[in-house]
Amino acid sequence: MDEKKREFAAGEIPPENMTEALVSLENLARNVRLIRQRIGEKRRIMGIVKANAYGHNVHRVAETLEKSGIEDFGVANIHEAIELKKGGTLKKPTTILAFSSPLPSQIPFFLHHSIEMTICDSLTIHAAEEIAAAENKTIAVQLKVDTGMGRLGAPPRVAMELLRQIESSPHLELTGIYTHFADSATAGGFTQKQLDAFTTLTAEYEHASSKKVCKHAANSGAILSAPQSWLDMVRPGILLYGYHPAKNTSCRLDVKPVMQFEAKIIFVKKVPAGTTISYNRTWTAPEACSIATIAAGYADGYARALSGRATIMINGNAYPQVGTVTMDQIMVDLGTRHNVKTGDKAILFGWEGDGADTLAELAGTISYETLCSVSSRVKRIFL
Repeated sequence: MDEKKREFAAGEIPPENMTEALVSLENLARNVRLIRQRIGEKRRIMGIVKANAYGHNVHRVAETLEKSGIEDFGVANIHEAIELKKGGTLKKPTTILAFSSPLPSQIPFFLHHSIEMTICDSLTIHAAEEIAAAENKTIAVQLKVDTGMGRLGAPPRVAMELLRQIESSPHLELTGIYTHFADSATAGGFTQKQLDAFTTLTAEYEHASSKKVCKHAANSGAILSAPQSWLDMVRPGILLYGYHPAKNTSCRLDVKPVMQFEAKIIFVKKVPAGTTISYNRTWTAPEACSIATIAAGYADGYARALSGRATIMINGNAYPQVGTVTMDQIMVDLGTRHNVKTGDKAILFGWEGDGADTLAELAGTISYETLCSVSSRVKRIFL
């Protein structure tokens, strides 16, 4: 036998990925421009990049946002903040705010990494002042006000006292006051009630202290539906990534999906009528047809709740997904005539075929979860 043996370099892996998430940085920059046009030039934009930028890759997303003029970033906690800070992609002086109320053991890390810390209570103020005083340094803090979300923050009646405590803490610097809306996609109503409580508090504080402070409340829904809530800064999340937070927003922006989720066809077979497909035999072929197996499942982020509900784009045609979604694979019915072969790509969601919002509705969830669910074993490819 004359067969040549292939030499493999150390650590070499196959060049073709089973699953890929294409990330369009061009679409991301375009979405930023649309948001900027909506809110005007004067207000700041905080790019929300928590949860690995909604699954898109925090470093490449933050880099693009910075190039688009964004200098403020919001993350979930100190761990995400340090990862972003140390990632090396941010080139200019930036502000990173961690939204979670910190544990006492985490406070020194805000100081040493120059991360802005959320304040929700008096105990955190005292602990932060003590830690910063010991090193004769200053921690930048923002007060979170709970006006009706019921998650984190001090109620308005307590918030004023906390602001006074921060003022009297020489090693704390108040850089912002913020709140979060519970139903921002709906104009007026409860959102207006929250906003009124927040602006009453901040106006009282600024009058009493003779100081101006950055005030922010508007998330994606409020950017679209509540211009009165834009204040000094807005915090777009899902809008950045190409989706609206709800169907009923009063304004719609022509944002484009930033992620397209694709997977390889790994097997195509013909089956006779009556053949059952996948676990629990939930689908039966009504006639002889071809079935394609795709190398993606719920471990990759294609929800099991989509079983038998969605369509998948292959070579420009939409095919129904059939049978139960499994951990690593899904099947589609190609019918009796098709041009699909092993190695072809299937588009699970993105700017081609159905969007993440369509799949989310079919699965009984929201586009945020669909995007965040795309797992780490799905290779990110940046366009």
